[in-house]
Amino acid sequence: MTLWVLTILGLVALIAVDFFIGRKPHDVSIKEAGIWTVVWIVLAALFGVGLLIWGNSQASGEFFAGFITEKSLSVDNLFVFILIMAKFSVPSQLQQRVLLFGVLIALVLRAIFIAAGAAVIANFSWVFYIFGAFLIYTAWKLIQEAMSDDEEDEFEENRLLKSIEKKFGVADRYHGTKLFIRVNGKRILTPLMVVMLAIGTTDVLFAMDSIPAIFGLTQDPYIVFTANAFALMGLRQLYFLIGGLLRKLVYLSYGLSVILGFIGVKLVLHALHESGVHVPEISIPVSLAVICGVLAITTIASLIASKKQAQKQALDGGDDGDQDGDATDGARKDSIKA
Repeated sequence: MTLWVLTILGLVALIAVDFFIGRKPHDVSIKEAGIWTVVWIVLAALFGVGLLIWGNSQASGEFFAGFITEKSLSVDNLFVFILIMAKFSVPSQLQQRVLLFGVLIALVLRAIFIAAGAAVIANFSWVFYIFGAFLIYTAWKLIQEAMSDDEEDEFEENRLLKSIEKKFGVADRYHGTKLFIRVNGKRILTPLMVVMLAIGTTDVLFAMDSIPAIFGLTQDPYIVFTANAFALMGLRQLYFLIGGLLRKLVYLSYGLSVILGFIGVKLVLHALHESGVHVPEISIPVSLAVICGVLAITTIASLIASKKQAQKQALDGGDDGDQDGDATDGARKDSIKA
């Protein structure tokens, strides 16, 4: 209990520092986002080393495997965050505030998921079969979506968000950093509050696969929680740092599907082992190597493919002549607006 209390107090202190440094609404520069991204990664690394020194190598390995997995899955979340920001036309200077509170809501909801998952696992070991099957199914769905030509280009509000908007009402414009305003004596939400709730509650959908995935790497609730916390708290800065590069990660879904499928198989093998069936289990070092290897190959392959595509488009554009150049510029402008 002492360790949990100290850890939560430490995270709250870090969050407070992050909030007060960036409390004034402003456009986040690449330099600022880069510095804070490095800070959160370094803090996560120091925490993992601390587990190695004061704990053991297994705990440290499980944390790093969980952190890298959650971080990679969180990058996929950024695509949806971009859609949410676009749908609600969030001013650029308010986006960092939206992400901060949205991530905090997500962290609280994930903590509830983790507590529930830990309780279920402690009492029903057969749940590993369900987790494993679900991850393998999710991996297959990711591959199907990646191979499909249809792209999700619009964010749809969930039922909870729609009911909140209907009950409280929403202002027709942003009012700085205010979350509530009074109109004709009635207290209503501002669009800023709605966007925060949208990001926070939408993350619950992502937790449906990320929580079982990390429980496939460790059954220690403390490591599951801290890995999620460090992965989420650096997500805001990562949004501004690689937001423009996300479209270049064309094979990200394939890489994530391999990771989820691998962890799903690992969970099934663990469940069989717990049931008394003599099957080999996948160790944490092997898991860590597979996760890092898949992410490295996915990133390199994505960047190479994106570069070739850009070169092909440049050559095709050059062959069209000046007359088609204006049309291309117009198409690009329409694409940016979309």
